[in-house]
Amino acid sequence: MKPVQDHRLVGRSVPRREDPRLLTGRGRFVDDIELPGMLHAQFVRSTVAHGRITSVDLSEARAVPGVLAAFTADDLELGDIVAQLGRPLTEFVPTAMPVLAGDRVRFVGEPVAVVVARDPYTAEDGVEVARVTYQALPPVTNEEQALAADAVPVHEQAARNTLVDVTLFATDGIDEIFDKAACVVHVEARTGRQNALPLETRGAVAHWDDREDQLVLHTCTQVPHQVRTVAAGCLRLDERAVRVIVPDMGGGFGLKCVVGREEIAAAAAALRLRRPVKWIEDRKDALSASFLAREQHYTARAAFDADGRILGLDADIVCDMGAYSCYPFTAGIEPLMAAAEMPGVYRVPAYRARGRAITTNKAPTAPYRGVSRPQHVMVAERLMERAARELDLDPVEIRRRNVITEFPYTGVNNITYDPGSYLESLDLCERTLKEAGWYERQAAARAAGRHVGIGYSCFSERTGYGSGAFAQRKMAVVPGFDLAEVRMDTSGAVTVTTGTMSHGQSHETTMAQIVADALGVDLAKVKLHQGDTERITYGWGTFASRSIAVGGSAVRLAAAKLGDKLRAIAAAEWGIHPDETELDLGRVRRRGAPDTALTHQHLAETAYLKSHLLPKDIDPGLTAGAVFDGSVDGTFSNATHGAVVELHEGTGQVEILGYVCVEDCGVAINPQVVEGQCRGGIAQGIAGALFEQVTYDAQGEPSATSFMDYKVPTAHEIPDVTILHLETPCAFTETGAKGAGEGGTIGAPAAVLNAVNDALRATGVELDNTPITPETVHRALTSSAAEQTP
Repeated sequence: MKPVQDHRLVGRSVPRREDPRLLTGRGRFVDDIELPGMLHAQFVRSTVAHGRITSVDLSEARAVPGVLAAFTADDLELGDIVAQLGRPLTEFVPTAMPVLAGDRVRFVGEPVAVVVARDPYTAEDGVEVARVTYQALPPVTNEEQALAADAVPVHEQAARNTLVDVTLFATDGIDEIFDKAACVVHVEARTGRQNALPLETRGAVAHWDDREDQLVLHTCTQVPHQVRTVAAGCLRLDERAVRVIVPDMGGGFGLKCVVGREEIAAAAAALRLRRPVKWIEDRKDALSASFLAREQHYTARAAFDADGRILGLDADIVCDMGAYSCYPFTAGIEPLMAAAEMPGVYRVPAYRARGRAITTNKAPTAPYRGVSRPQHVMVAERLMERAARELDLDPVEIRRRNVITEFPYTGVNNITYDPGSYLESLDLCERTLKEAGWYERQAAARAAGRHVGIGYSCFSERTGYGSGAFAQRKMAVVPGFDLAEVRMDTSGAVTVTTGTMSHGQSHETTMAQIVADALGVDLAKVKLHQGDTERITYGWGTFASRSIAVGGSAVRLAAAKLGDKLRAIAAAEWGIHPDETELDLGRVRRRGAPDTALTHQHLAETAYLKSHLLPKDIDPGLTAGAVFDGSVDGTFSNATHGAVVELHEGTGQVEILGYVCVEDCGVAINPQVVEGQCRGGIAQGIAGALFEQVTYDAQGEPSATSFMDYKVPTAHEIPDVTILHLETPCAFTETGAKGAGEGGTIGAPAAVLNAVNDALRATGVELDNTPITPETVHRALTSSAAEQTP
């Protein structure tokens, strides 16, 4: 039953309710938590990329004044973190990630021991005097070393250092299709290893609560229930005996949607010492020893007919996943995502993809905003650009001939796409750039000898994955559903509890908008609770743009149930059927009699304080819960990005002159929030395209341990972005919304790379790797100039 309201909140850019607290310094983050008797932990970390631990001497660390304890793996006797896929060993090899390394280290920065002291500085002093000796082993630092026939094994059970090797969707006769095609284009592309770089580094505060007989772990995670499950297993506690609480969180971007080792070690120390223990990751460890992402290598080809229509796509994808599988997604997260979804927005009739995850002596990989889609979209878009050049077609026109236009569409990858605006977004993006005069300015700049290019990317963002989608990957731990509870108190105020976890997405605002509309209450009357494993039975947290699509649907269903109960109570008081009532702003009124109404407060008082007046078929109280599971195919947001860049000859710098994003995420619960997600995502996509990369030397030492070495864009490098909205409501969610959290990051690298190549068109040089460095651009421009000099 829809409430009768003149002004619905869903679809409106109401002010973010979080902002007053966060912008005035009244937020509460992990590092703000102070408890009586608190101790501080820091970690002794491996100084070698690969080696056997021959001895760990913590005697000097324990002797430092102010150090209360120092623990090794043998001291704590913790269980390992093991992520599993239900695939045969020929396709997936599991690896055990110890909380503290015991007999072997596999990357620089791996935690070997934990030192606990009265303050963090003393703990650092203890770390400095800890002595660990190693029998060094040859490090594996790149794909070529990992896959060599005589490769040194990072894990003994993983032949040729391969954790995942799966061939998907091998269409019969695909090689013959390529042999007969009018045009076949190839792309080989590599993308740089990146750090998700949330503003707030990882951290944890753990203490034992004697009254509840429970370990309480405050930590900044996107997945509190998964942390509880793993912590209980590693600590050998009943899951009831672990409570995970997430306070305000300063970003996550996927880095925090896996279970880390350090928070469990800090919890183990607190359990052992029966004192609160805090660990806060410093930026050096965050850059070098935390979870990384993105290092991928694509060898791809596409076949086209003479009219520019794609006939087949063939890709070999290798993802460097570092030293261990992350929990719960495993090392399969990147290659399986890329292989399953690479056809994207295009009608691809024949497809073959091989996805591999290799293990190396580098920090392990976790999902990062977009999870392989920025990479496979970039490769697919490079294939489109290359085919357009080969066939002498306009780059927009070749896309126009290939994008999906009839829905629902079941692709060669066995995924059914729900309705979207693929062609409409492409046309609008091109029209917007033309109307802004960018094509004329490009022509004028080229006539003046300047290098200006325009590039596009078209893509879809699969969101709202149901449990069936994750089951298809054969995950042993299968996310998908989410739970929500909505309750009203005697004053008519509403509390919402959800299994999702905000780390900057404005859940306190958007979830409240959904509930306020569903119940017909004022927005100020709704309060959201999240991030506490004691408040909701289970939840899968926030990742894969699932919060509104899945969590918001559960919230909408729960609110609707509560609304039905309010109407039933009112109907009982009036002696009529509930269908003769409707929700209005702060009340239930009788249909056809607008002056006959009961306030929510009156009905709540009846439900709680005068329950003897309720009919026997209505239970006391006003609480409703609901579960929502996404569809097996999920839902698809889509967008087209257009970038205008200029390459500067003297420096090789890439300057972004203009940027247009046309996005369609279904019903935008709060358009301002959606725009914020787009802008932030585009900034991270530009960072991957032009700036950020972690490299390693021959000994496996990471290059980027500070912002002196890890190049991050500033506001000066990020352009103003024109954002235009289309709306194709989703039939598979309760609100019509699709996910919007990752699209900006997915589209930006391809758009920027294609624009750079358009600017280089006269040089004959094409670039396919990211990040695009000034040195690479300068070399392309100067070599071309030298070739043209008589």
